[in-house]
Amino acid sequence: MELLLASAIALLTASGIYLILRARTFPVVLGLTLLSHAINLFLVSMGRLAVNRPPILSDDAAGYTDPLPQALVLTAIVIAFGMTALVVVLALRTYLETGSDHVDGDPPGNKP
Repeated sequence: MELLLASAIALLTASGIYLILRARTFPVVLGLTLLSHAINLFLVSMGRLAVNRPPILSDDAAGYTDPLPQALVLTAIVIAFGMTALVVVLALRTYLETGSDHVDGDPPGNKP
């Protein structure tokens, strides 16, 4: 199971970095989203998720699971959603202003 999770994190990270290095705005936004998913999976995996255990220590429980990784991932999801919305709006505004969706603002044929 650990190998599958590590492979999924590696695949998401590699795909995200590849898309961030593209010259168009939509793949950059998609790459940032994939990187945020990889980070969320990494945070959950570092929390040692225990199945069928309560998140709060009680007297009758055999054990408990740490609620901090789940709280961090939930917060990261909300922040990533807000940042993605901001980047999409900025990319749309840049496209409307420049007429190009390239990251540097110039199509490849118009460089001096």
